[in-house]
Amino acid sequence: MYDNRDSIDFGKTAIGPLFAGIFFPTLLGMVFNMAFLLTDGVLVGHGIGGGGLAAINLIAPIMMLINGMGMMLGMGASVVAAIHLSKGNVKAARINVTQAFEAGIAISLLIGAVGYLFPGAVLGLLGVEGSLYAPTLEYYLWFLPTCLLLMVQTLGLFVIRLDGSPKYAMYANIIPAIVNGVLDYVFIYPCHWGLMGAALATDIGGLIGTLMVLYYMAFRTKTLHLYRLKATMTSLRLGLRNVGYMVRVGAPGLVGEVAVAVMMAAGNRAFMHHVGDEGVAAYSIACYLFPLVYMVCNAVAQSAQPIVSFNHGAGNRSRVKKTLGLSLTVSGVIGVVVTLLFLFLSPWVVLGFLNADVPAYGIATGGLPYYGSGFLFMALNICVVGYLQSLERTGAAIVFTLLRGIVFLVAAFALLPGLVGNVGLWLSVPCAEALTTLVIFIYIAVMGKRVSKERKILEKEQ
Repeated sequence: MYDNRDSIDFGKTAIGPLFAGIFFPTLLGMVFNMAFLLTDGVLVGHGIGGGGLAAINLIAPIMMLINGMGMMLGMGASVVAAIHLSKGNVKAARINVTQAFEAGIAISLLIGAVGYLFPGAVLGLLGVEGSLYAPTLEYYLWFLPTCLLLMVQTLGLFVIRLDGSPKYAMYANIIPAIVNGVLDYVFIYPCHWGLMGAALATDIGGLIGTLMVLYYMAFRTKTLHLYRLKATMTSLRLGLRNVGYMVRVGAPGLVGEVAVAVMMAAGNRAFMHHVGDEGVAAYSIACYLFPLVYMVCNAVAQSAQPIVSFNHGAGNRSRVKKTLGLSLTVSGVIGVVVTLLFLFLSPWVVLGFLNADVPAYGIATGGLPYYGSGFLFMALNICVVGYLQSLERTGAAIVFTLLRGIVFLVAAFALLPGLVGNVGLWLSVPCAEALTTLVIFIYIAVMGKRVSKERKILEKEQ
């Protein structure tokens, strides 16, 4: 039987308690991640000003991209390893996990080299220019190590949860967040280190999180030990093949993070064009809040993933369906609650980032209620994409992610401002999410009819 540290049995424990046992530690860990992001934003907004917020927002797509690569490898390794474990092939699961870690470290080093050798080209791609270039470059140079550490940490959390230790994964989120929050205050206020201090605090927090992951893999793991791989060409070729498959399975995770980066970058350009620097500062608050909601929705998908993947590998369809139903319900509740919070509490939320006497305050308070109208659709979309990914239906998962995060989104930013004015800037993300939900419903209806037709043909043949 699959043994693990927290005595979690993915194949036999009742779905409700099993999901809750993974979801609440995962959610709590991500809540502290939210606290880390919000603390960073609040301290920078009040201690450095709107320019500091805008500089961090311009760099955020880099963090989304690298975190997405970590999610891609982590989800891919977790799905593949879970299926191996469901069939009793522990050695194969360990090999896949080890190969994922090696790939993550190699990719991190490569990105670091490119990032430091060509900073001007990177900032140019992000649309950094004018008065924001100098502070953005300062933050970028100090912040880049965080992104490299983040890939290993993100990958490791997937493996730790699959190994049966969601509580340890929670602590690997909470402790770095606390350290980052404390150091943010110390470096920005008493030390007066500005954006360099904000970035350095994040670096240190990320380092602690990564060290916790590596400590777990070296000394605490019970089932998914790292495996000593052979240093031969055959082993290298098989490793590249396995990593390639994990990348395909986990690709929607990367595409999802790229979609967040596109949302930030496209929004920054659109707000800069239509509203100016103050519009970018206002939009930066939405960009701080969006990943927080995205994390909560991802907590649902990531909690359901090992349950779905394990039971899919074991051929237990009823447990897969129950997990999907529960995760959709939880996602729907989260989406409604967040939408209501944006509708009624936007002025108080904005005050946490900006003083009421700056122009960006009025822009943000007027726009956030529109912006928050799409979170129900986003929650459902992420849940469905995570479910398809857990079943290795990567093609459909990637298509839906591309629609919500790039195709519909870029089109909305391009068209809506001309049709309805600046309100269209705030409605672009909700519009993209709602259209994607509609496409998903059509997809489900078509697939349902196809399955029903195939069943009738089989019944007639029998």
